[in-house]
Amino acid sequence: MIKNISTIILIIFAFTVQGQNYKLGKVSVEELEEKINPNDTIANATILYKKHDVRFEYRENEDGFFQIISVHERIKIYNKDGFNWATKKIKLYNKSASNSEKLQTLKAYTYNLEGGKVVKEKLKKDGIFDEVANKYWKYKTLTLPNIKEGSVIEIKYEIISPYKQIDDIKLQYSIPVKKYEVYVKTPEYYVFNKLLNPRAAYHPKLETSRRNVSIPFAYIEDVISSKLSNVPALRDEPMVDNINNYAAKLIMELSMTRFPNRMTNSYATSWEKVTKTIYDIPSFGDQLRKKSYFEDDIDALISGESDLGVKTNLIYNFVKSKVKWNSYYGYTTDVGVRKAYKEGVGNTAEINLMLIAMLRYAGINANPVLISTKNNGIPLFPTRQGFNYVICFIENEGFNMLLDATNLYSTFNILPTRVLNWQGRVIRENGSSVWMDLAVNAMSKESIFLNAKINQDFSVEGKVRTSKTNYLAMEYRQRFANISAEDHIKYLEKDNGEIEINNLELKSINDPLQPVQSSYDYNLNGAIEEIGDNLYFSPMLFFATKENPFKQDTRNYPISINYPVSSKYVINVALPEGYEIESLPENFATIYDSDSGKFSYIIKQNGNYLQVLINMELSTTMILPNNYHAFKEFYRQIVENETEKVVLKKIL
Repeated sequence: MIKNISTIILIIFAFTVQGQNYKLGKVSVEELEEKINPNDTIANATILYKKHDVRFEYRENEDGFFQIISVHERIKIYNKDGFNWATKKIKLYNKSASNSEKLQTLKAYTYNLEGGKVVKEKLKKDGIFDEVANKYWKYKTLTLPNIKEGSVIEIKYEIISPYKQIDDIKLQYSIPVKKYEVYVKTPEYYVFNKLLNPRAAYHPKLETSRRNVSIPFAYIEDVISSKLSNVPALRDEPMVDNINNYAAKLIMELSMTRFPNRMTNSYATSWEKVTKTIYDIPSFGDQLRKKSYFEDDIDALISGESDLGVKTNLIYNFVKSKVKWNSYYGYTTDVGVRKAYKEGVGNTAEINLMLIAMLRYAGINANPVLISTKNNGIPLFPTRQGFNYVICFIENEGFNMLLDATNLYSTFNILPTRVLNWQGRVIRENGSSVWMDLAVNAMSKESIFLNAKINQDFSVEGKVRTSKTNYLAMEYRQRFANISAEDHIKYLEKDNGEIEINNLELKSINDPLQPVQSSYDYNLNGAIEEIGDNLYFSPMLFFATKENPFKQDTRNYPISINYPVSSKYVINVALPEGYEIESLPENFATIYDSDSGKFSYIIKQNGNYLQVLINMELSTTMILPNNYHAFKEFYRQIVENETEKVVLKKIL
């Protein structure tokens, strides 16, 4: 009897799976009625079905094989937080009019349930937009119509590409996937290395096979396939460098071509060869040799200067003020250094290659460093696409330094945090190259001096002075240097209770070589809690860390901290008349991972004043998941001590 019941259940399940129709336009009432994903109840949306198919077609009249990428996806949107899934960007390589990827077909629909019936609305031309990222990449952006809570959207498109390299295929997204089919079909003449992202926590299974193809001629096709069900969402966690570094994905590297009656061509390469190829590109290497456009200006700028450090600083600041960054990344120029110099605007390559050329002209040993930014991720194969940015490295006797002139507030060895990723590849003038570590070792320090007086109405008034160095100073300048004092004060007052700030003063806000300093007066209400004859308050007032950012019980991905940081608080609190100290927090000190993190809290009474000294130092920039619990506990102790109350007792 039990055996028969089990058989019936299996048959019902099989019919349910087979009965699901994933053909374009066949959205069911059940899909529209679904309120949550039963396997992931917090998901704002779910990919109900996706098919990603890569194949190669031989086109005799177009001289060879073309890559065809076909994508079909059906997405359920549960609530407003999932509405962003109704906007789709399709990325296309756009090298030239005759050598570009093209969107061949596109169909997209929104489905809603109205009166118990499925209502379909087609994407119209006014919902399709073209966007140019740079001279090599463009986007076709789709905004689907009439999106509501409960909508289902469906998109199907096909891209034709003259290129044989296959883009990485994502197998995991920030929302769950119910059903996912992936097929990669390549002619036997193209040999690919395949790799699943080793950093991913989710490991899908791949199957490989071969089959005979007879159209337009006979050859063997290699097939990689994967049929996935209930793919878990790739959920971001606090302080992850780039969550996509940990997404499951299929990476394909073209290693060789072997056509009949032709020599075998090998494409498997090394980082040395990749770097040399980039150096030989006219929009890279040639730009370093151009100098006539700036010679007169640089001669006048450094006239009479012999100190290399002074000349470096003069040229660096000149480029930062002369050419504004247009927010485009790239290690090759778009318009060229000469035009960027003339027009006063350029991409990363135009600005930093120009800087290198000027420094070399001034007799300074400067070289480019190729980088993959955080958004670009960490490459797993040697490839030109593994880099997307270039900065400057100075190697001179007595000082070595990294520079990026795209940011007004960066300075020597203080780079925009977007580039603090993995390693950089230094290219010297002879074309040779070596790796260099981009990890930050220098400590960024902040000092906060807080004076407070508790008034008879239990309001608190006082003065704050702050000083920040290195990365903390750069980020402070980026945030506040170009806004009004009024907006600056609003930012300081935000989320800090009933506080009023006045007399804000800034020092060295526009000088990246100096610590940035601020001072202001404040008046604070609500910080003192009166219960009976006692007063309760935290001496850190509005500077206390109010909650632990690490709330999860477990951690899947490393915690990334851009740079080592040190914070020092010196606090003096004048006690109100008529009160005495009932109790103080205990002095406390702790460490994390053999001094990688340190925290100390010292409090004492000195006459009618409370004096508090707090130090926190974090010298590591990476916390691995297996150290998460210890780091979480370290932060818990920080929060506990910073929020612990002083108790004052009324003198009767």
